[in-house]
Amino acid sequence: MNSSTLVQKIWNFCHTLRDDGMGYGDYLEQLTSLLFLKLAYEYSQPPHNRELSIPKKYDWASLRKQTGAKLEEHYLDVLHKLGDKPGVLGAIFFKAQNKIHDPAKLSRLVQMIDSENWLSLEIDVKGDMYEGLLQKNAEDTKSGAGQYFTPRPLIKAMVECLQPEPGKTIADPACGTGGFFLGAYDWLTREGMHLDKKQQKFLRHQTFFGNEIVASTLRLCLMNLFLHNIGDLDGEPTVSRSDALISEPGKKVDYVLANPPFGKKSSMTITNAEGEEDRDALTYERQDFWQTTSNKQLNFLQHIVSMLKTTGRAAVVLPDNVLFEGGAGEKIRRKLLETCDVHTLLRLPTGIFYAQGVKANVLFFDSKPKDGKIHTKGVWIYDLRTNKHFTLKTKPLRDEDLREFVDAYNPANRHTRKESERFRYYDYKALVARDKASLDIFWLKDDSLDDLDNLPPPDVLAQEIIEHLEAALAAFKDVAQALPRPS
Repeated sequence: MNSSTLVQKIWNFCHTLRDDGMGYGDYLEQLTSLLFLKLAYEYSQPPHNRELSIPKKYDWASLRKQTGAKLEEHYLDVLHKLGDKPGVLGAIFFKAQNKIHDPAKLSRLVQMIDSENWLSLEIDVKGDMYEGLLQKNAEDTKSGAGQYFTPRPLIKAMVECLQPEPGKTIADPACGTGGFFLGAYDWLTREGMHLDKKQQKFLRHQTFFGNEIVASTLRLCLMNLFLHNIGDLDGEPTVSRSDALISEPGKKVDYVLANPPFGKKSSMTITNAEGEEDRDALTYERQDFWQTTSNKQLNFLQHIVSMLKTTGRAAVVLPDNVLFEGGAGEKIRRKLLETCDVHTLLRLPTGIFYAQGVKANVLFFDSKPKDGKIHTKGVWIYDLRTNKHFTLKTKPLRDEDLREFVDAYNPANRHTRKESERFRYYDYKALVARDKASLDIFWLKDDSLDDLDNLPPPDVLAQEIIEHLEAALAAFKDVAQALPRPS
């Protein structure tokens, strides 16, 4: 059975549950918990015979022998007991709940999962199946899961530009369902790539590190990694359920690939000042940060810089405001240009994210030693936004849409690049001389502004209007939240 057939088989059952008011996200969460139990059970049987930390009273066999109300009652007990366990097991079942309140339908889902021998499937079949389910969940706008889902062609292009090497560490401080980890894993196991035993072991157990603050999303991430043969059932997770911004990173890494959360400002302010007497009780204290700000994206950018080894490299998705915002934004940009080698900026088109109204970019930079030198010589900017039109359904972003950028990036030797219509170079002096050291730079003419014949198709145009309105609404909400409250 191939992955698309398996996805369809499993997903078809979701339509039945939706009739009872259960969303895709809830269904996927239940599926993850049950699928994990079935996989663990298969590993405990011959020829694997692995000793796992799941008591027989709460294993898969104990579930499939129950029916009716007793199944529902026992399933609740299983979720509660396993959520208290240490390691990957406890992380997957932490705060897990049964949201299938019809015992007959819960029994049917158990039977459907039980009918497959999951370990007999190839790793990429299991992994592609789960990725397919995650994408379907992201497409369900009501679930809000799209905020955790970065377009896979974009992940693939970012990884191809960075070209991570075996035996190096890769981190994502807001990893969602683990898309960047899997993009890097695919690159490191691509056709023609031969890893020795030491490199294979490192890839499986010591390569990927991350944070995810939402328990249900972490559950999806851990299952996603496991289905791609990353980590162990009975080991400690290398993705932790924690807020990455709370403290300095305990581990420096070789690469960071990330798409930190967009949207509202953080409810907490990050401060690097000492001796503040009236500091809010929710304030983070980060002495390693350049500036105090409540802007979540600027804080993640500072945190990512702090995560990198002096030879580390990063590719980070950031919203437009990070490129031009004044105050702390300007100070952070200037400091970033001074202390790191900020070398490439990809201006992304609209209509590629499930979260509407997002205007974003990918910033590529390399960490450098703290030696007082200015390390950015200049920034190459690639404009993939002007006169480019995408929608999630009728014209989604594809691998080939990013091919020209990857070629222009020239991963083999980025120091021998050539300018083109969409790719331009701006030296450091020109950038810091701009108002607020803004990196919000465009030079191409927008054909739609004065040529009615070149307007995009009506569905694309309608989607762009929706995105502009939603972006404006989000901006108004930010202003309203910043206004002083009446006493």
